[in-house]
Amino acid sequence: MFEGKKILITGGTGSLGQALTKRLLKMQVDTIRIFSRNENNQVRMESELRDDRLRFFVGDIREYPRLVRALESVDIVFHAAALKHVPVIEYNPFEAIKTNIIGTQNLVNASLENNVEIAIGVGTDKSVSPLNTYGATKLLMEKLFVTADNYLDSKKHKTKFIALRYGNVLGSSGSVVLKFIEQIKKKEKITLTDPNMTRFSITMEEALDFILESTKMGSGGDIFVPKLRAYTITDLKDALVEIFGKTKEEYIGVRAGEKLHEALIGQDELRYTYDIGSKYVIVNPFSNNEPKRSYEKKMKKPNLTGSYSSDMAEKISKNELKKIISKSRLF
Repeated sequence: MFEGKKILITGGTGSLGQALTKRLLKMQVDTIRIFSRNENNQVRMESELRDDRLRFFVGDIREYPRLVRALESVDIVFHAAALKHVPVIEYNPFEAIKTNIIGTQNLVNASLENNVEIAIGVGTDKSVSPLNTYGATKLLMEKLFVTADNYLDSKKHKTKFIALRYGNVLGSSGSVVLKFIEQIKKKEKITLTDPNMTRFSITMEEALDFILESTKMGSGGDIFVPKLRAYTITDLKDALVEIFGKTKEEYIGVRAGEKLHEALIGQDELRYTYDIGSKYVIVNPFSNNEPKRSYEKKMKKPNLTGSYSSDMAEKISKNELKKIISKSRLF
């Protein structure tokens, strides 16, 4: 479905944006428009990839007119632009609202105005029962996307809006893996929060597979959630120490706005959640539409009790983490 398509990626110079671009370039797309604020990253990305199907748009999703122009004649948009660092956003909440919420609203309206075929919003597990401002803004991003699908009632608009929710990508920009690696290499103390802390694990390749599969099967108005395993911070630390060498460690406690365990599906969302094989789907209970889902016959109630959280999920062993990290080429 991507062959011959014009695609735009907001936040296209980020870790996910660059990886997604490389994958899409293998699919004979027509053009890919990279939309981001960082001109230096755009120059580096253009120099590295050297593909005449790439177009680089300097712009901010806060600026609606620029988004409208950038989305002209686009078929598919992947919305990955966001302010993401929890401590930074706690200190600058107004800026996160402008980017993560108002910016998303701009993207939704610009997609409708240009009759984009499909709009994909990339979310996070932190949107489930959010404890910090980042999670709250991403929860509203999801709400904006799934509710925007109600416009399909109108003969004027055809855009399908699909929301995705998954955990931190292993080794992506700002991730704890890269932080630990840097601390070990510099012979600094590894700063650990709590030995019992758990997080869902997804590699960049797994995230790309999930995004593209969801784009193909999505009918609009739903939230897709992958089936993931999890790891403990202790096992992650031990795996990295065995790869890079031993160093001292220090426990600093769970930081403000941080959860001991993350959840991908909240307990109250289970009534709207269905198992469709390789992933879960959360249907919008407020939808005005009855979308014809390609996965309708696969939908069954999930074998989940309580929330779908990282402390209850199947764990990845230390030895398997070592293999995953080594294959991920993070060093």
